[in-house]
Amino acid sequence: MKVKIIAFFYCLIFCFVASAQRNVILIIADDIGSDYFGFSENHLDTIPTPNIRKLLARGVRFRNAWSNPLCSPTRAGILTGRYSFRTGVGNAIGGTTSAVLDTSEITIPRLLNRFKTNGIAKANIGKWHLHLSNPNSNYAFPNNMGYDHFEGGFDGNLNSFTNWTKITNGVAKNSTNYATTENVDNAITWIKGNQNKPFFVWLAFNAPHTPYHLPPLNLHSFKTLSGTSSDITANPKDYFKASMEAVDTELGRLFESLKSIQQWDNTDIIFIGDNGNEAGVSQKSGGGGAKGSIYQEGVIVPLIIAGPSVINPNRVSDALVNTQDLFATILELFGYNNWQSQIPANKPVDSKSIMPIIKNQSTETRSWAFTEVFKQQTVAGDGKTIRNKNYKLLLFDNGTSKFFNLAKDPTEKNDLLRAALSTVDNTNYVELCKEISNLIGKTYACTNTTIPPTPTVLSVENEFAHPKNIVQYPNPFNSTIKINGAETNADFELTNVFGQKIFFGKSIENQDFSQIPKGMYFLKIIDKSTKIYKLLKE
Repeated sequence: MKVKIIAFFYCLIFCFVASAQRNVILIIADDIGSDYFGFSENHLDTIPTPNIRKLLARGVRFRNAWSNPLCSPTRAGILTGRYSFRTGVGNAIGGTTSAVLDTSEITIPRLLNRFKTNGIAKANIGKWHLHLSNPNSNYAFPNNMGYDHFEGGFDGNLNSFTNWTKITNGVAKNSTNYATTENVDNAITWIKGNQNKPFFVWLAFNAPHTPYHLPPLNLHSFKTLSGTSSDITANPKDYFKASMEAVDTELGRLFESLKSIQQWDNTDIIFIGDNGNEAGVSQKSGGGGAKGSIYQEGVIVPLIIAGPSVINPNRVSDALVNTQDLFATILELFGYNNWQSQIPANKPVDSKSIMPIIKNQSTETRSWAFTEVFKQQTVAGDGKTIRNKNYKLLLFDNGTSKFFNLAKDPTEKNDLLRAALSTVDNTNYVELCKEISNLIGKTYACTNTTIPPTPTVLSVENEFAHPKNIVQYPNPFNSTIKINGAETNADFELTNVFGQKIFFGKSIENQDFSQIPKGMYFLKIIDKSTKIYKLLKE
């Protein structure tokens, strides 16, 4: 009899847990990479974030989460699960030339409504930054794209954190409450009013994005800051850190509110940054990466997923994750496991759910991660990058490329394309180049790039005969390319890593290549057979 009673109570507990309301809150901090968090392996400086740290014990922290290098593309990717080359949003939105998110895109809130019509409450609190605020009729877009409620700033940044325009369901009104505090006030109020059914909250702070400022003193520990313009200019990192600490303090208030209404144990919380640190507070010495860059400092961001859905919490994962993967993950956290049936063929989704990792059923869900940045008027630094577990390939839009072994060189100081590639290096290079070619639908020169021992002969196609009597020099070259040993009627073709033709003809030695960008190129010599050489331009 006693055994039956115990079994009955276990059944009751199981049924209660299985049917318990599940909620999801996505928290986005603006312009902060993982290197300011003391719990991250790549941290240099630290910010006091005790409330974010509390998520670690009940969650999974992802070491290798990649965002886009800028705000709008990351947000578009999470909302739609699609890479930027599909949505067209490759740059931070602002100004008349910005490409904005198409309002016909299939979004997380739209799919949640198809899954359970009016059964899941959906709110976007805080920063939007997916459309232009002019004309004012655009203010209705968050609601039109599936949210029941939108309340926050519409543009990419606030001119002032204490005097800003807040949009509430299409209506603009001035707010003088500190923006971070206002966002949490709004989230708490909305959640309390919608706690009787599952809810999804996209909570996007403007902080610690510029303008750097002095937050209310009760929200941070930087008590000696004066808040004057001259002090902010002289000490931007201190104000940046104070702003992020203020976010953490207010998150503590949000978490306590969830506990007060008995929703803390029902709520999965995702914390993430939208891109790396702004250049003015970047911690990388010697230049290179920051917000806007496809180097690691521009794209590697903090990501923690914590809550009742996590099996065996307090874990750290090495899995590769794209921020686009949150699209599928959020849907599946609500139990929507067949969402793919709602995706039309003309709007392919790149998101790969990381639920198997959350459930401790797998250690990885994708073999490579991808990200990019592009503008309507291409600038230096625009490009695409892809990585696998150990290697990373960067293909810039100006035709140059770089290749790193992140396992050995996490700070990207040693470009492997500057010297001979080992067999393992070369295999990874070719694989990554082919993956990005297949993804983009564009032919890149993914040729075998192993450099033979003889430094002056650079055959890069194993299937072609090794030309022992042909010597190309100098390598690296600066302006001219010299050839010894080729047939007099040979044709020469020089292409960049994208396969774009730089030169074709017989008079390559008479050409001045000083104006082409630095990087790797391929020289094809066509006479009795075809030979391909890898060249480096300095």
